[in-house]
Amino acid sequence: MAINRSPLMTIEDYLEWELKQERKHEYIDGVVYEMPGVSDAHDAITVNIIYLFMSCLDRLRFNLRTAEMRVQVNPSRYVYPDLTIVRGRPAFADASEYNLINPFVVLEVTSPTSEDRDRLEKLGYYYDVPSIEAYLIVDQRRVCAELYTRGDSGWRRQIHTELNDVISLPMLDCEFPLDQVYLGIDFEVA
Repeated sequence: MAINRSPLMTIEDYLEWELKQERKHEYIDGVVYEMPGVSDAHDAITVNIIYLFMSCLDRLRFNLRTAEMRVQVNPSRYVYPDLTIVRGRPAFADASEYNLINPFVVLEVTSPTSEDRDRLEKLGYYYDVPSIEAYLIVDQRRVCAELYTRGDSGWRRQIHTELNDVISLPMLDCEFPLDQVYLGIDFEVA
């Protein structure tokens, strides 16, 4: 199933319209993308990662947000990452508190319909957000996690493809083994 795109829409119309929709829609430079539902594997991986973050994340310093929280990555682009971590208090583009503007770590679990956008377009969007220190992409169809971290000399990419690999997120003082990310996932079904 492909992600459905709409004809061009203004930001103001999108923000008003989106509040009334049952499904989520991302907004990229005037084009609205309907977000498809997620598979069981996608959801299980996301829940596994939430459990892992809850066991290591300092909740006095960091706030975890789910895919229900929309992130404004620039004035004409709004996305729904699968998980977003904010350092300190969440900041919003306006008083509505619907458009988060200070993501610190962003996570996407790939879907067949979103994989290219997650690895290409969204990677570029997240690179341009000054508050983002890390972007983690987790594949739901095979053991693979790509971690992009911001450093003094630019972005660094690490790929983890073994279940005994450990994903290290020093900016959060967290690390977790990949086998816990994929706990309960049957790749023949995923």
